[in-house]
Amino acid sequence: IIIANSKMAAEGYDPSRSRVSESTLADFLRAPITGELTEVPGIGPAAAKKLAEGNDDDPEAITNTYQLIGKFLMLKGPDDSNVKVDSIEHVEKFWHWLKNRGITSYRSGIVRSIAEKVDHMMPGIYDKDMYGDDEDEDEE
Repeated sequence: IIIANSKMAAEGYDPSRSRVSESTLADFLRAPITGELTEVPGIGPAAAKKLAEGNDDDPEAITNTYQLIGKFLMLKGPDDSNVKVDSIEHVEKFWHWLKNRGITSYRSGIVRSIAEKVDHMMPGIYDKDMYGDDEDEDEE
């Protein structure tokens, strides 16, 4: 899925729909990873339980933040010589993977939190500028 402008699809990742506050996100980005899934903004006990359960399509249990980041990184592919998974497609795949795992709340916040955290470790993996500048719009 490639979206050429800042208007997002009706369903899918949209950072402006994230209900994670800027201060909560900033705290998460500054802090070391502990491994506890609930350290990720948007993941509470119910979401952590759903991630740990797996499902028929994806039976792998995700029980810590490291595994969740690993899943995010796995969704960066597959690449071939002609097609590379770009930032927008990558976060869309992660958003839909969370939906498939039964995560019904805070999906965009979880995606943004993990994408920005990983971008701190691997600069360039997430390009938040592709979504436009939403900071000024929040001030109205």
